[in-house]
Amino acid sequence: MEHVGTYTVSRRGQLVLPARARRRWGLEDGGKVEVVDLGALVVLVPGGTRAARRLLGTLVTDQVYGVAAATIDDPDLAIT
Repeated sequence: MEHVGTYTVSRRGQLVLPARARRRWGLEDGGKVEVVDLGALVVLVPGGTRAARRLLGTLVTDQVYGVAAATIDDPDLAIT
C-alpha cells in the first residue's frame, strides 16, 4: 500500500487525484473511480463499480460483512 498524499476537497466538492496515482491506476481522461462509503472511511477504487465489487469481495468475507453491517447506525448506510 502506498500513501500518495493528503488532499483538500474544493468548495465545489472536487478532489484532484495526483498524476502519480492516475498513472499507477491506469486512469486517463474520463476514467472511472468508484467511491465506496464505509461510514468511517471512504475507499476510492479505480475501474468503476465492477472493479470495486471484485476488490471488496476478495477483502471482505460474508461473516466480516455481516458483523460490520450490524454495527451501522446511520440510516443512509443501513443494509435493507
